[in-house]
Amino acid sequence: MSYAWESAASLAAQVRSGETTARALTEACLARIEAVDGELGCFLRTDAEGALSAADAIDARRAAGEELGALAGVPVGVKDNLCTEGLETTAGSRMLRGHRPLFDASAVARLKAADAVVIGKLNLDEFGMGSSTEHGPDGPTRNPWDRTRVPGGSSGGSAAAVAGGLVPLSLGSDTGGSIRQPAALCGCVGVKPSYGLVSRSGLIAFASSLDVVGPLTRSVADAALALDVLVGADPADMTTHALPGASPAPFSAALEGASLKGKVLGLVREYRELTEDAGVWSAVEAALDAARAAGAEVREVSLDLTSAAIPTYQVVSTAEASSNLGRYDGIHYGHRAQEAGDIVQLMSRSRAEAFGPEVQRRILLGTFVLSSGFYDAYYLKAQKVRRQIAAAFAQALEGVDALIGPTSPLPAFKLGEREQDPLAMYAVDVFTVSTNLAGLPAISLPAGSVSPEGTALPVGVQLTGRRDSDPALLALAAGLEAALALPTTRPAGLGGQA
Repeated sequence: MSYAWESAASLAAQVRSGETTARALTEACLARIEAVDGELGCFLRTDAEGALSAADAIDARRAAGEELGALAGVPVGVKDNLCTEGLETTAGSRMLRGHRPLFDASAVARLKAADAVVIGKLNLDEFGMGSSTEHGPDGPTRNPWDRTRVPGGSSGGSAAAVAGGLVPLSLGSDTGGSIRQPAALCGCVGVKPSYGLVSRSGLIAFASSLDVVGPLTRSVADAALALDVLVGADPADMTTHALPGASPAPFSAALEGASLKGKVLGLVREYRELTEDAGVWSAVEAALDAARAAGAEVREVSLDLTSAAIPTYQVVSTAEASSNLGRYDGIHYGHRAQEAGDIVQLMSRSRAEAFGPEVQRRILLGTFVLSSGFYDAYYLKAQKVRRQIAAAFAQALEGVDALIGPTSPLPAFKLGEREQDPLAMYAVDVFTVSTNLAGLPAISLPAGSVSPEGTALPVGVQLTGRRDSDPALLALAAGLEAALALPTTRPAGLGGQA
């Protein structure tokens, strides 16, 4: 059957009505992964037996007349830093090779409770530390639009799987843009919810005060459907809270009659000079023209601390990474070196053998900024700037419904192009990290393309809203999506009619 490019909402409706079965969708999904993923490298592993068993259980419940969940039979992929019961979860690292969790991450459990079918685990930069998904355990993920280019990161496998028609919905995590940036580079929708709206229980931590779990889809409506399932307080994560005044399906309800008429968008003036590719800014201006034509007003606003976001993020995130990854010492948790003379050698060799270069770099930097004599100069100062960034966002959002600008300063870059320059790699996240520091919701959606070498590469536009205004922000995104009315295009050479 044809499934690859249908929406999650449509597939779930077909399963509920009996037009198709969850098993048929699962078999078609597994067949497409087998046929296409060798070229993309999205999945680290699939779970055919478990997925088919779950699909059969869904079909049996439907045959018995039971009501099915909102994601009935929808195949989903899960980033490999989210625990899946009995299915190997490595966070893309040799450190956790062979690790099979005894439980599902809360976000995964909520998808399953809504009758989604987990197909397998998706590639990522090790422990979510990266912006290109070039250093997965089995090699890089490739951008579906140009397989010589990166898909973005660290949720590159999650974005490429959706953009390449392997699954209609995937889960990613976003610490400094790791959902939105790959969504922009791959041409799909990626949502970073407000901090605390989606449980982090079962997410292998990178930086706990920044990490957020969210969906990647091909439309805002599918993202809303996923968030209806994912959002909510969780007793297993004390940082979560319920969405204020939420209805049973607050995101889907917010999209009903979504329009930009009368809305005010704030264009961040500092973003223009930080945009590396002129075509990216042209796509943003075209999106603004479409928004105006749909009845929105655009005002220029300032975020004068934008240039401070990257260094602030690097200090805060690496400090938290140093703390979170301290448990992987060859004794308590993770890989253990086979030859070590004493406990110091055991810990040192275990970490040297199992952590990749980028993870080691961030642990060392984080340990440095937390060390005696440097804590006040770096970590404490970064936390003060973080509060100032949050205040700057609050001021910029006064009088506007959302902020708008590019998601990434450039389109997908070549594999290996920035590998030897960590600072250039970190700069790719200049428009995304600040929302994590402030805990705000943000969404990236397709806004056209650029063609630097004759191949069309997607460009994403980002909307940022007030904390816990997530349903209203998705309604704005749906209005902009409708105003843009982009033609349906699919990556070439990936069985677009499958």
